[in-house]
Amino acid sequence: MRKWIVMLFSVFLVVPVLAGCGQKKETGGNGEVYVYNWGEYIDPETIDLFEEETGIDVIYDEFETNEIMYPRVSSGASAYDVVCPSDYMIQKMIDNDLLQEINFDHIPNAKANIGAQYYEQAEGFDPGNRYCVPYCWGTVGILYNKTMVDEPVTSWSILWEEKYKDNILMQDSVRDALMVALKLKGYSMNTLDQEELDEAKEALIEQAPLVQAYVVDQVRDKMIGGEAALGVIYSGEAIFTQRENPDLDYVIPEEGTNVWIDGWVIPKNAPNVENAEKFIDFMCRGDIALMNFDYITYSTPNTAAQALIEDDDIRNSKIAFPDLSQYDGLETFVYLGEKGDEMYNQAWKEVKSASGE
Repeated sequence: MRKWIVMLFSVFLVVPVLAGCGQKKETGGNGEVYVYNWGEYIDPETIDLFEEETGIDVIYDEFETNEIMYPRVSSGASAYDVVCPSDYMIQKMIDNDLLQEINFDHIPNAKANIGAQYYEQAEGFDPGNRYCVPYCWGTVGILYNKTMVDEPVTSWSILWEEKYKDNILMQDSVRDALMVALKLKGYSMNTLDQEELDEAKEALIEQAPLVQAYVVDQVRDKMIGGEAALGVIYSGEAIFTQRENPDLDYVIPEEGTNVWIDGWVIPKNAPNVENAEKFIDFMCRGDIALMNFDYITYSTPNTAAQALIEDDDIRNSKIAFPDLSQYDGLETFVYLGEKGDEMYNQAWKEVKSASGE
């Protein structure tokens, strides 16, 4: 139940978690499909059901970050049939000719069940919706403990309040951390203006003495345990934390935030395209999408699944399914190019250096 769209400055050794370990099951003899997805980002039972219904073996590998996934796919070292990157990384893969166009006639559930508004959002990184089928989506906001925060939480600026020193958790992520500061300053989170980026960097350096820790999935655990008052978190994690600790609440700050989408894509060198299409179509089925939503708690763009949610509180949740038209300053990350990546990485390096990490 975790979502890691982290863009760490340090690129760690590329060692994916091999859930499938390359070992095929003797199921139906209808071939295989190689799937590369985030860790803890699918209900394992849905894979079993797919194998039972289709006779197709699923060889399933996991990655922790887009940056670990990309070189493995781009190098061609492993030929995957289905991959689930995030928005900006999908754009990078399109730009570098790593993906093949989706034949939606072969994936009818994607046409019937994925809401039009999510395809519209995906246009920002996949013009014409040619390469991606949305799988999960959400926002980034502030999770806060109502017993520890004694004022309305409406703005990113609360993360700079001196009285919450050592009670603030920030994402250990280049783009997400700089997004917070850029939005606070009124700038686009995709800016390539060096002066705007420098302002955001200086704001994060100013904030550093107040921050308890720069973390990723630990935001969830620390907030559940009452170890911090405020944390930057993904909306899907917020849903889970509220189940564990009713004192927690989540807000989208008034300055705006990131609306992210992760989607299924088919690499250009996929050896089993037909089975890839069957796998994506199966995951777009309403009942299957509901199982995955229940398991990972990240919002589904599948309107058929949304209609099947029995819990009124979840189906009407403003965290899981917010009315995005009620918010200003919402953006989706786009690929900034190599020069842009260098700019952001350098800014983040200086922030982390100032924080003593």
